[in-house]
Amino acid sequence: MTGGWAGYAWPPAIAMASAMFVFLLDFAAERYVEKKYGFMHGATGGERAGGIKSASADAGMLSYQMAHRPSGLADHHQSHQFLHSADQDGTGPESKKHDDIETASITTEKEQAAETSFKQQIAAFLILEFGVIFHSVIIGLTLGTAGDEFATLYPVIIFHQTFEGLGIGARLSAIGFPKRLRWMPWMLCTIYGLTTPIAIAIGLGVRHTYNSASNTANIVSGVLDAVSAGILLFTGFVELLARDFLFNPDRTHDDRQLTFMIVSVLLGAGLMALLGKWA
Repeated sequence: MTGGWAGYAWPPAIAMASAMFVFLLDFAAERYVEKKYGFMHGATGGERAGGIKSASADAGMLSYQMAHRPSGLADHHQSHQFLHSADQDGTGPESKKHDDIETASITTEKEQAAETSFKQQIAAFLILEFGVIFHSVIIGLTLGTAGDEFATLYPVIIFHQTFEGLGIGARLSAIGFPKRLRWMPWMLCTIYGLTTPIAIAIGLGVRHTYNSASNTANIVSGVLDAVSAGILLFTGFVELLARDFLFNPDRTHDDRQLTFMIVSVLLGAGLMALLGKWA
């Protein structure tokens, strides 16, 4: 870049702006879920299911307190139970109706919690997917227009895309898709798998007219790479490290497994950084 544009490091600024945009998008999505469904921030499906369990525990505590009341109150309670024995033992129509309503209410709450959890997970995954797709387009164009450096770029890009595919597949497999959306994982995997080959084909088609060293090509490639970097940095630090390791209520307490997970993250980051030397 020339003129006044050359006096500032724009790639980090664009990456930061991209990360801030994704943050605002993620925050707006979570705020929408809170307002629409009445769930507090950070309340996962497991915690909401735990709330149902705690209600049962409260009912058990109430029974214990009733059994250990003073004698006068206990006699009154026993008389009340005798008068309404048909409802207390579950044989009365009112008791059966109440049980059906309570069961339906619990089932509806669980389904609503599962639906909300799915929406939050798929929103986070789509942010990751779009960031990877932006990056894959640039990789494909670079490989399709490569000259003598093709022999070096080709194996590096194979490993690069393989690791990204493993990451996307791992995140995708952890999402519980409802029956009506069973086709979505296949579609998302297909989009990722076809993005780079299509970009390579485009690069091969324009390789004789495309000048990768031109000012326009460098600006477009740099902006897309910076946007992708901001998205991937946000998803890596927030969606992976923060939510899966720091704020995950279902995180394992096994130190050996935690050590293996952390070593895997560090090893993966190191390998991707090493591939960045050539890619």
